[in-house]
Amino acid sequence: MTKLVELVRRVIRRRDEGATAVEYGLLVALIAVVLSIGAFALGQTLNDSFNNTANCVANGQPCGPLNGGGDPNAPDPNAP
Repeated sequence: MTKLVELVRRVIRRRDEGATAVEYGLLVALIAVVLSIGAFALGQTLNDSFNNTANCVANGQPCGPLNGGGDPNAPDPNAP
């Protein structure tokens, strides 16, 4: 009888460890999804910013926060 009780205890312990590993796997998957959504949302904004900066450099215009946030068509505030 005691062997049967110990066998049941071992089986129950193994299930708890397996459930913990599954929970960690789900958390990792959830974090990956959140990071992917954040990168997708931020990606277009960063792409536009880099393109504006590249256009400024290619056209020889100043760019950055003092020139309308990197917009190459913005007026230069330092111009007379």
